[in-house]
Amino acid sequence: MTPLSASDFAHLMAPFAPFEARPAVAVAVSGGRDSVALAVLSHGWAVERQGRVLALIVDHGLRPESATEARVTGERLAALGIEAETLVWSGAKPATRLQQAAREARYRLLFDACRRHGILHLLTAHHANDQAETVAMRAAHDSGLDGLAGMAALVEHRDARLLRPLLAVPRARLTATLEARGIGWIDDPSNEDRRFERVRVRQDGGASVEPAEGRATRDRQVALVALQTLEVAPEGIALDQLVVSDLSKEITARLLGRVVQAVAGGPYPPRRERLARAAARLSQGPDRGQEHGQGRGKSGKSQDFTLSGCQLMLRRDPDTRRLRWIVRPESGRRNNKTPGQPLVPAAFFACGVPAETHLG
Repeated sequence: MTPLSASDFAHLMAPFAPFEARPAVAVAVSGGRDSVALAVLSHGWAVERQGRVLALIVDHGLRPESATEARVTGERLAALGIEAETLVWSGAKPATRLQQAAREARYRLLFDACRRHGILHLLTAHHANDQAETVAMRAAHDSGLDGLAGMAALVEHRDARLLRPLLAVPRARLTATLEARGIGWIDDPSNEDRRFERVRVRQDGGASVEPAEGRATRDRQVALVALQTLEVAPEGIALDQLVVSDLSKEITARLLGRVVQAVAGGPYPPRRERLARAAARLSQGPDRGQEHGQGRGKSGKSQDFTLSGCQLMLRRDPDTRRLRWIVRPESGRRNNKTPGQPLVPAAFFACGVPAETHLG
């Protein structure tokens, strides 16, 4: 397998621009091959641009040897000229849903560190195999269509941008990158523990790596539609009814899933079946007898409905007279699940049509 070169990595980072003139980036490092490879590649990329990298090593304290592994990883990075800081998850650990709690603690520590150091970009080493496992797990749990698209390459947070530049890169290339440079890593035994769903999916061959072009094509379609129809209106996110009614049900569902997730502030889009039903209602459009666009058709029944913490209302724009679906937080609810989350994720809308390497 061909190692990743400096130019390869620069190509993977290009879609995340702009960066500062002298970029400062943080890299989440577990000590395993994937994150060590990312730290090494990021360091070379930053130095070439007169910037710097800070490796953030999270010690979850779940195994007796974790502190030693964190120290060894820090020493390994220091020998490569990479600054590192260890973050410790202290306190009592839950008896159930341990992986989820560890993940939440990890990101909390990482973003807190970014804020303390004034770093705007946090890189993680999720790669193509991780993406395939994520999609397989979400499919098993009946995730929505957008959930089946996998992890986003860019996620805007209050304290930093979360970047995943390696989503199109198979793990074997990261291994080859370290081997070519004679750099070691630490294998976490929990990666072989079948108590965890991700390990079972990996070991049982339930995940296949989809070519990057397929995901890129689908996401380009949705982004183009968003640019054509989406508007941030005072009352919420507005979708032009005529545009939406001409879309395929799959594209409508993917578009609606992302909008609802952004407006409601939830960690995931609606589940597949609910999203499909809602998309069908949007595709059908208004009753023929609807004249004033106040959410009621000729039967007098309201066409408004709710979905995953959002209200969807069919209204006529007073200026253009075009019908629009308005998506806003459900009455009595606030977008407080993820403080600082932008109303519309930048990775989806604000940056226009993303490049293929952005999508993995």
